[in-house]
Amino acid sequence: MALMRGLLGAKKILGTATSKWATSAAPKGFLAVYVGESQKKRYLVPVSYLSQPSFQALLRKSEEEFGFDHPMGGLTIPCPEDTFINVTSQLQ
Repeated sequence: MALMRGLLGAKKILGTATSKWATSAAPKGFLAVYVGESQKKRYLVPVSYLSQPSFQALLRKSEEEFGFDHPMGGLTIPCPEDTFINVTSQLQ
């Protein structure tokens, strides 16, 4: 039950591509990232996550796979969506 609340809270904070910012710039204080292995989904994450060690681990994985050439035109994190949600739900 606690895990489910955490996941729902993460989705609320993160915001997904269904929002009005699906193709535009991220609002102030947020960073747009694309997550997924085959199908990429856009998420908006608070910039405060950048200082968190677990989020930095995701960024290192992204750097190892893509360097600075991201196929989506924005920061792409190559991990399963559920892994991303699990990591970010623990940052709240």
